This record gives sequence, C-alpha cells and structure tokens, in this order.
Amino acid sequence: MDDMDRRIINELQDGFPVTERPYAEAAKQLQMDEDELIERIGKLCKDGTLNRFGPMFNAENLGGAVTLAAIRAPENRFDEITDMVNAHPEVSQNYAREDDLNMWFVIATETPGRLSKVIAEIEYETGLEVFDMPKIEEFYVGLRFAV
Repeated sequence: MDDMDRRIINELQDGFPVTERPYAEAAKQLQMDEDELIERIGKLCKDGTLNRFGPMFNAENLGGAVTLAAIRAPENRFDEITDMVNAHPEVSQNYAREDDLNMWFVIATETPGRLSKVIAEIEYETGLEVFDMPKIEEFYVGLRFAV
C-alpha cells in the first residue's frame, strides 16, 4: 500500500459521491484519473487490504431487519462453518472470538421475516445452534480508521 492508497482509504471513509459517475467525481477530488481509482480499489480488495468497498445501509430504515448472531463452532470445523455462514449474502462482519461462543456475525435482511429464515438455514447447514442477539437500543459511533 502506497501513499495514494492510504489517501484513497482515508478520504473515501467520509463519504462517496452520489452522482451519475461517482468514481469520476471521487477521482477528481483525489486529483487522479477515474480508471486509476477503480483499479486501485480493485487491487486493495483483491489483495485483502480491504475486504469490502461499498455503502453501508441501515436495513431497518429500509424495511428490513438486522441482528447480531453467534455460534459455538468446534475448532476442527471452524473454517468449514465459516464458509457455510459466509455463503449467505445476508451475512457480514464475521469474526472469530476466543470464547465459548467463538464465531460472531451480523445478519441483515431485506425483510424482517427473512431474518429467522437465514438463522434457520444456518442452523440446518451447520448443525449448530445460532444465538440471535437482536438490538435493544442503537447508538451511533462515528467509526473511522486512519491508515
């Protein structure tokens, strides 16, 4: 990662243009070419520096649902279970934890009814109980990672 990659990451965390050609607008703000910006973001995603580049939606404000979930994944099956869980497009932010509940992930669905279905699918596929921990109260934390 070079200085321009760092600049791209730092500056685009604060927002991305909502225009007909957002990459062109963002590139202009970064004083670079649109194609170069697209290429650099693609490289950062491909090499694992970024695991995702895209908008964050509030599923509940869009009529959907979101929950935090956890599983007790046996260590000898952890990678297999991770692949099964992550195969669901509704799953994001899957983390390993050093605890009895050692896999934590977020499920966001387009409809509230889909949430229980995704949980049931994961339980069926993995043979493990999914612990559903719905949000009681929301707090906004302006999270930003300077690189």
